[in-house]
Amino acid sequence: MDNFLKILQTTGFANIQIGNIIMIFIGLIAIYFAITKKYEPLLLLPIGFGIIVGNIPSIPSIAIGVFDTVENGAASNSVFSMIYYLVTSGIFPPLIFLGIGALTDFSSLISNPKSLLLGAAAQLGIFVTFIGALILGFSAPEAASIGIIGGADGPTSIFLASQLAPHLLGPIAIAGYSYIALVPLIQPPVMKLLITEKEARIRMKPARKVSRKEKILFPIIVTILAALIVPGSIPLVGMLMLGNLLKESGVTDRLAKTAGTAILDTCTILLSFTVGASTQAARYVDGVNVGFLTPRALSIFFLGFFSFIIATSGGLIFAKIMNFFLKEKINPLIGAAGVSAVPDSARVVHMFAQRYDRDNHLLFHAMGPNVAGVIGSAIAAGVFLSIF
Repeated sequence: MDNFLKILQTTGFANIQIGNIIMIFIGLIAIYFAITKKYEPLLLLPIGFGIIVGNIPSIPSIAIGVFDTVENGAASNSVFSMIYYLVTSGIFPPLIFLGIGALTDFSSLISNPKSLLLGAAAQLGIFVTFIGALILGFSAPEAASIGIIGGADGPTSIFLASQLAPHLLGPIAIAGYSYIALVPLIQPPVMKLLITEKEARIRMKPARKVSRKEKILFPIIVTILAALIVPGSIPLVGMLMLGNLLKESGVTDRLAKTAGTAILDTCTILLSFTVGASTQAARYVDGVNVGFLTPRALSIFFLGFFSFIIATSGGLIFAKIMNFFLKEKINPLIGAAGVSAVPDSARVVHMFAQRYDRDNHLLFHAMGPNVAGVIGSAIAAGVFLSIF
């Protein structure tokens, strides 16, 4: 009987808490939405599974979790902790940006440089939320990491949090990726509130054809300018543009394919899983609960949602303002695509416009602000890194 009790005490059943059950349920919900609703399944499925694994209780003598390291008192570094180190050290996000660059076509932005302004306007949510987080009592580095959620750019959120607020990495990453998955639900109500039917029906002329020379020069010029203006943006912008140059040069197809498939997919799986596993219901550091189910951590979701709404509104309103000065009007809906959720936001804009005019095709036009948003959020992260 004593042996049976000893064995029972080493199982998760003996140590599981209500918080673990809640988090496991959240992980199951994420998996459900990934499979049945197809909401960012490449991200939500491994994150959801990671949440489940991270909240299965283990005994202290066995190093399993992402926080089980020698530094934290474990006998040895767990396998998951070594993978998670690649997240907290900021290695995975630039590699993911390399893959994104290898898959991205910047023709829509190059053919219509005004799109860059819309991508910049959508970053308003980042800085407004930064101020809001400061008001709620977060430190400046923490507030900067939270504000980036408004850019709807998961890798950038993780990169900045890993550098400035690693203790908040889990909630920030989950909030960031959750709102990316919910773009089709969050953005349309904001569009309907701010855009009139007449504006939604505006048709834009087909974009000009972009030459191969322009496509090759673009990543080089952007990298040089970003490096000179905001040096802290180089880890993300530099890798994004390197991936794009591999794609557009025409002489490194094999490298571009590897970056956009094997490297990107591997990093996405490992990053998403370990970030999910880091969201433990309760985790104490120096006697303070820094787990996921705390008011402080949960407030990040509210701030992230607020940031995303402001970012979407900023792009829409700035597009409306631009039309006062443009002879050839743009459809202000494309301003909503200024967040970094590529290509989700552009697709949502296109589908929303077609509610009013089935022949109004905005997808290509919306991709301009969309890819500009990727650059904009990376530069915003670089600004915060330079300051803090």
